[in-house]
Amino acid sequence: MFKTRELKAFDAYMRLGGVKLAAEQLDTSQPMVSRLLSSLEEKTGFELFQRKRNRLAPTAEAFRFHQTVVRHLAGLRNLEQEANAIASGQVGHLVIAAQPVFCDTFLLDALAQFRKTHPEATVQIADVGMEEMLRMISEQRCDLAFGITLNAEAFGGDALSLAHCEAQCILPKGHLLGDVEEIPLPRLRREMFIDLAQGSPLRRRIDHMMDTIQVHRTIAAELRTIHGIVRLVERGEGVAIVDPVARQLLDLEKVSIHRLIPAITWDIAQFIPHERPLSTVGQAFAAAVAHEIDDLKRDGVVS
Repeated sequence: MFKTRELKAFDAYMRLGGVKLAAEQLDTSQPMVSRLLSSLEEKTGFELFQRKRNRLAPTAEAFRFHQTVVRHLAGLRNLEQEANAIASGQVGHLVIAAQPVFCDTFLLDALAQFRKTHPEATVQIADVGMEEMLRMISEQRCDLAFGITLNAEAFGGDALSLAHCEAQCILPKGHLLGDVEEIPLPRLRREMFIDLAQGSPLRRRIDHMMDTIQVHRTIAAELRTIHGIVRLVERGEGVAIVDPVARQLLDLEKVSIHRLIPAITWDIAQFIPHERPLSTVGQAFAAAVAHEIDDLKRDGVVS
């Protein structure tokens, strides 16, 4: 097995043309360089040098071997640089799974903030529903995940509750209920709803609560993303019950925001797959998200 010191001595000798110069560059003695070259030659199994009058003359095989050694040493330098960058948390690749409402809101700000301090890191954000997000966690296909949990339990991963949320009702401006601060759910009985697609945790909770109070809803449209729901409400196509972080997407000249009675609540949670420790880069991204959540708390959007 070749030793790195032997390869560096060989490279220095081939580039500089002498044992003395090689020793000076490597900050070692000439006898040490000679021993390293002899040891390397013995391990290669072929002649690296011809010895003439106490001088070493590289063979044709030495020149060919040197090309490979140069590539190997360059790879080692890159490896060291990569290790140092990883250790300092500057490079890496992250896969983030998140529900669409978060991809449209605070995760964008978190990503922008993260990129300022980690320009060499790459981030892939997978915009997925809750079921696919949970599969990615259980199959360890993501580093971090952010989702709505109605009870803040860990489904296939370690969960950390980041904030408490309360659903809000948004109405188009000019709606008859626009002057009411809190809207009892039964008063929405005759409204046309713009709703999340079935399978969403929030949609399931709304359906369950409406069934409990025996309110039949008329759903005018179903969409996968909160962004589309907001745009339809702004156009006066119906009302919607949304995550409070959707406030970042609202044009308050076109819609009004109202609390619901009874309240529909849940947690925003951060998930990390079981037995997959978060890298330094992942920790930095999680810190950026926590910073954005703190801003939402200060603004009264979440608690």
